[in-house]
Amino acid sequence: MHPLDIDQLRTLVAIAESGSFTRAAEAVHKTQSAVSMQMKRLEERIGREIFLKAGRGVRLTEDGERLLDYARRIVRLQTECLATFDEGDLAGRVRLGLPDDYADRYLPEILGRFARAHPRAEVTVVCEPSDMLAERIADGDIDLAIVTEAMARDKAESGRARGDRRRGVETIRTEALLWVTSSRHAVHTEEPVPLALGRPACNWRVAAIEALERGGRQSRILFVSWNSTAVGAAVLAGLAVSVLPESALRSGMRVLGPQDGFAALPACRIGLMRHRAGEPNPLADILAGQIRQSLDNLALDAPGLAAE
Repeated sequence: MHPLDIDQLRTLVAIAESGSFTRAAEAVHKTQSAVSMQMKRLEERIGREIFLKAGRGVRLTEDGERLLDYARRIVRLQTECLATFDEGDLAGRVRLGLPDDYADRYLPEILGRFARAHPRAEVTVVCEPSDMLAERIADGDIDLAIVTEAMARDKAESGRARGDRRRGVETIRTEALLWVTSSRHAVHTEEPVPLALGRPACNWRVAAIEALERGGRQSRILFVSWNSTAVGAAVLAGLAVSVLPESALRSGMRVLGPQDGFAALPACRIGLMRHRAGEPNPLADILAGQIRQSLDNLALDAPGLAAE
């Protein structure tokens, strides 16, 4: 049994993330014919077809999807392993984007670990909604983005339809999306229910309104903001009900459920996006690995929450 070729696996991941052999060739700095030959040899190595013709392009077979899952893990582990031994002298800049919903909860752990390991590196942080961060990733304005997956994926898919260079979203964490109100007020009993939510295009807003409509409850939008601190202030003041991922809950909030007339909401999938075009960025590779570890190990230990 000959070992798998890491370079071939890296090319496979690039094809899956870019959506074409041509863009993958640019990302891995090879000719398109070299990329095609790598995939032919990889198919010969595992004895299975990886790609099928799909119109003018190709798509992954079922075996190809299985191999892609392993390829991502193998490539990531190799990158993280090498970075562990080379990271001491790394300097430069890495640009990270995330919605402010996640900044308060995730950034202290992520930035703390990264700064201790790489004191000469500079991290630029941009806080914007997920769909805007997907645009920045596509344009190369930022290197990494922690996003709400559905919002970013919608933007990425629309971009692929136009033939640009948007990349996929890697799921790194799944949390419950919860109804929240003030633990000191009873605003959730009002009819129509006053809501504090994001912009009309926000997936959480759409899911919340649809859930209330299915339950036969009327609602009115009282407060609109993409800033989670502002939305949380409206909730804690007893002005409105909102929806938040579990890790964003704060002391003084009460979680609502079906017994209160609020149906369960879809899960919140948190993803990681990478800008792949251009020169390799070791700092971005290392930060991506630390983001995965931090979010995987994150404990949901917000104090003082009431769930009734």
